Amino acid sequence: MSSVSFLDRLLDGVAVEWKALGEVTLPTSNIRWRDASRTYRYIDLTSVSIETKTITETTEITNGNAPSRAQKLVEKDDVIFATTRPAQQRYCLIDDQYSDEIASTGYCVLRANKNEVLPKWILHWVASADFKVYVEENQSGSAYPAISDAKVKEFKIPVPCPENAEKSLEIQAEIVRILDAYTSNATALTAALAAELVGRKKQYKYYRDQLLSFDEGDVEWKALGELAEINTGQKPREIFESATCFDYINAGTSRSGYSAASNCEGDTTTTPSRGQGGIGYVGYQNKPFWLGPLCYKLQSIDKTVLINKYLFYFLQSKSEMLLSLKKEGGVPAVNKSDLVKLQIPVPPLKEQERIVALLDKFDALTNSISEGLPREIAFRRKQYEYYRDLLLGFSRPEDVAA
Repeated sequence: MSSVSFLDRLLDGVAVEWKALGEVTLPTSNIRWRDASRTYRYIDLTSVSIETKTITETTEITNGNAPSRAQKLVEKDDVIFATTRPAQQRYCLIDDQYSDEIASTGYCVLRANKNEVLPKWILHWVASADFKVYVEENQSGSAYPAISDAKVKEFKIPVPCPENAEKSLEIQAEIVRILDAYTSNATALTAALAAELVGRKKQYKYYRDQLLSFDEGDVEWKALGELAEINTGQKPREIFESATCFDYINAGTSRSGYSAASNCEGDTTTTPSRGQGGIGYVGYQNKPFWLGPLCYKLQSIDKTVLINKYLFYFLQSKSEMLLSLKKEGGVPAVNKSDLVKLQIPVPPLKEQERIVALLDKFDALTNSISEGLPREIAFRRKQYEYYRDLLLGFSRPEDVAA
């Protein structure tokens, strides 16, 4: 598609005026909790899926248990954009299901003045590369970056044919129609690929568990404490939100941020020592990283006896063993004194190498961001984003900052 010829043909020489979002949106209001008598669904910062741009889960609140951030009333066709950690691009369009409910103050609510712009016109511009760059340039804070509602509303979008509202909305509607079609196709393709990926992961889990199942007497079993060095780390001097040199690995099932330095070498298995939701998770760090105070590192004492990657795959397949060590009461935790007693099967080194090589290949197909189906999913998303930005390729005058 030639975006220039398409836009030229659609605009047919009409003028385009660039207006700040604040100029084309209506005021919104906060709830008066002392006057509220019903139950509301609360859209907090994790309610909106980063991947699907839809609301996936809410909690029910009343004036008796509402969090302090539960303040913003939303209506059908509002666009909400998360202003905390805005680079995550957490946004969505409010539909009938969530009309007249409550959103966190961590969202900027954009209510289109429908006499000037369509709600989805705003939505697609919030999704655009221009808006992403604008947010990155105007957010503040390193550990928890944020952008103010006022700054969001200073972002300028094009309003075609501003002197003729009917024609302007027709032009917007045609571009929105095409973008919606692209969105629908991209979503369907991504969903199909994601379903395929789920199937592959189930295959991988079955295959992995078969490879790592040993009959009694087949191999020697040893206590983990005899095979591996087990330690926790410490908090880094500074935690960064955006990528620096090293991952910061602590409690939880994903990185906890980034660090400017490392305190642990790569080829290391990690598992949370304390915290909600992370106990039982097993990770593998293939390059130097910063190990936090709420995470164990497990490193082979003698690599001629135990390969680190083999230990990772075995513990990953037996996460229920780690869960069985969890101590409840207060913050869930796994004590080192219990962890060292875990029994690990130790086949000959050649067999460990064979198992690791096979599982590495399968893992690359199912989990790697650079191989297999995840790469195809990422490609489809980039393809959609490319055409979306072409369709929104209005020439921005030099005096109109993004």
